Amino acid sequence: MKLLKHIIFSTATFLLLVMLCNNCFCQNGIKKIIVDKNGKGNFTSIQNAINSLADSSTKPRIIFIKNGNYDEKIFITKNNVILEGENRDKVIITQAIARDEWRCSHADDWGVATMNINGNDITLKNLTIENSYGFDHKANVVVNCKADTITHKKAISPSGHQMALRTMNATRLKAFHVHFKSFAGDTVSPWNVQDGMFYFKDCIMEGGVDFYCPRGWAYAEDCKFFANTGPASIWHDGSENEDSKTVLKNCSFDGFKNFNLGRYHKDAQFYLINCHFSKNMADRDIYLVPTSNIIKWGRRVYYYNCHREGGDYDWFKNNLTTAKDSPSADEINAEWVFKNRWSIK
Repeated sequence: MKLLKHIIFSTATFLLLVMLCNNCFCQNGIKKIIVDKNGKGNFTSIQNAINSLADSSTKPRIIFIKNGNYDEKIFITKNNVILEGENRDKVIITQAIARDEWRCSHADDWGVATMNINGNDITLKNLTIENSYGFDHKANVVVNCKADTITHKKAISPSGHQMALRTMNATRLKAFHVHFKSFAGDTVSPWNVQDGMFYFKDCIMEGGVDFYCPRGWAYAEDCKFFANTGPASIWHDGSENEDSKTVLKNCSFDGFKNFNLGRYHKDAQFYLINCHFSKNMADRDIYLVPTSNIIKWGRRVYYYNCHREGGDYDWFKNNLTTAKDSPSADEINAEWVFKNRWSIK
């Protein structure tokens, strides 16, 4: 009798979970929706899968994306969402968008990127997110531009801003094993200078000027950076809070011959720990662009155990002891960056 009651209870519980999942899979009680462009999942469109979710949830909702090229511009305004691909090199979300052209008819950047995020607690896994504009266009294109009040025309350059990722007011974003790809500038733009906290692990980032350009607090580890063009690879804006910082640990940098490592034109704070530079990197430290901005907290660029193929440059010698509180290299991790405000575990 007890066994029979247990079977009946277990069956009822299972059926209830199936109904709650609403035509999707549940994994450890977490809702899991399948996207397959060939029709073998719950949705053929990533955006439609996102739109099916409630705005918020106490548990993450997983959208699992099967292999394929998804020609979609993604908007995420929901909270607590995981986008997980089947294979980083085979799940490709792609659009061709030039920011300069977009802003001809739009007042802000909402929609300027392939992946546009205005939700919190968003996780990206095993995906390629591409803005292909600079790969698709090899020369300037003249477009109608109502924002130009004189000629109503604008020349759009293949080396202009091309965002694969753009966050608006998002405060917490994680990316694991993601390839962020564009030809030119601002590829990865996690922007929230007041409250933004952004974590990247085992990612590939490529583009042009300032192609990794976080605002607020950012931590990248085990990532690869490749400069296709432009006067600098990395950039940071920490102008709203003296504690804001960008940390790059165990990362590698490569690119065209004589690519520059980085620059800033607002208050910034860089930490590069155990990083490797290719022989193509120019002999130029992260530099301050001539600017009218007041740099309140001075130059804050710190290195530890960084090396370049073909020989080190003097400017990236160890100088952690000059940073505030003289942190050790072992002390510098994600918890150190985000403190008690966010745990990535």
